[in-house]
Amino acid sequence: MRHTVQVPMRWSDMDAYQHINNVAFLGYFEMARVSLFFEHPTHDERTGMRRGLVVVGHDIRYKRPVVYDAEPLEVQIWVSGIRSASFSCHYEAFDHGQLAVTGSTVLAPFDFALNRPRRLTPGEKEFLARWTDDQPAV
Repeated sequence: MRHTVQVPMRWSDMDAYQHINNVAFLGYFEMARVSLFFEHPTHDERTGMRRGLVVVGHDIRYKRPVVYDAEPLEVQIWVSGIRSASFSCHYEAFDHGQLAVTGSTVLAPFDFALNRPRRLTPGEKEFLARWTDDQPAV
């Protein structure tokens, strides 16, 4: 199942080439992740996620330029590759219904109090599994 978020663009996200700068999409994808992880889980699942996650890496593919518009982008997010100590989030960003950008992020749970990686709890894995989608990003 995919989670969909309407993400507003900012005028300041435009670059000298008069389109949304590539770096802005990392922020848009982060907004989708935060929405998924902190608006949908139960209290116990959310508490686990708040203990910490770190980004292992990003991959972004640009399909077409996006120009600032008051109409928000539609960002879809879903989860795959749930392992004991990592998982991936995938994204598709649509501008006026057209696929503009795809991406993925590998995340790992981290215990900031102990300053070390940790394993996903069974509850976290169960929550993440609800947001899997077998359709790969285009």
